[in-house]
Amino acid sequence: LLLLCRAEEAAVVVSGLRNTDVFVGESATFTCELSHPGVKNVQWWLDGTPLHNNLVTEISEQDGRIHTLTLNDVACHDSGTVTFRAGSLISSAKLLVKGISL
Repeated sequence: LLLLCRAEEAAVVVSGLRNTDVFVGESATFTCELSHPGVKNVQWWLDGTPLHNNLVTEISEQDGRIHTLTLNDVACHDSGTVTFRAGSLISSAKLLVKGISL
């Protein structure tokens, strides 16, 4: 009975995204941990644009609870708001890409 009740609880964000500052050419990683696996409709966004897994954008999931986004070789124009959505759950953070001053 306890297991059944636990499974019916709505998932919550245990650890949300954190603001990240990186330099041009570096990688920026965002991690969001959910209370339990099985949340549907997981999606990552950058300034309202949906992100998809490719060479520059790495999206991964561990144990169905820990969701990670890595943006590789970032440029100044990548600065913006990163948003993680899983069902009705949302977590956002700012990405600031700093240029290298000579």
